[in-house]
Amino acid sequence: MDKYLIVGLGNPGDEYALTRHNTGFMVLDAFAKASNAVFSDRRYGFVAETSLRGRKVFLLKPTTYMNLSGNAVRYWLNHENIDQQRLLVVSDDVALPLGAFRLKANGSNGGHNGLGHIQQLIGQQYARLRMGIGADYRQGGQIDWVLGQYSHEEMDLLQPSINTAVKMIESFILAGIDITMNQFNKLGKKPAPNPSPREGEIPSEV
Repeated sequence: MDKYLIVGLGNPGDEYALTRHNTGFMVLDAFAKASNAVFSDRRYGFVAETSLRGRKVFLLKPTTYMNLSGNAVRYWLNHENIDQQRLLVVSDDVALPLGAFRLKANGSNGGHNGLGHIQQLIGQQYARLRMGIGADYRQGGQIDWVLGQYSHEEMDLLQPSINTAVKMIESFILAGIDITMNQFNKLGKKPAPNPSPREGEIPSEV
């Protein structure tokens, strides 16, 4: 049976619930709910198991905190002997406006510390789904922004993209990365309601 590892990045603890930096957790929670999968506290993270048309799917929300996300990803890839091409990581992204999203087959970490640590441990060759959180903060205010909670209005804008992300994960598992990118990335482009990261300011997330 083919195995897949779907990872949502975030920070554990109630104080981080519904923060922009936990958007990856939120996507995985939505996927788990749609799959009737239940998370349990296991090594390096909360893990749920489900299946999709004969494919075994592991859902992982690392409890390592963002900067050490790679420890959880590498462990579960090795523990379950999962091919890295069947890994998908979901993260927040300040470079995309709220509600936008983009799926990529590989690439740089874009200044995201969670993706950066994963890259240090397993390289750049893994799929990632970036969920836009916007960049409506003053220079130097990025940490407060990403660790701030979504407002009700922002959640109204984000929820349709979370619903679409669930469908994208299903497509990634059943149809593969190329078909999923071709089908969904055009839907993820939204006019920017928030400014991009400040000119000269390199995104450096916590």
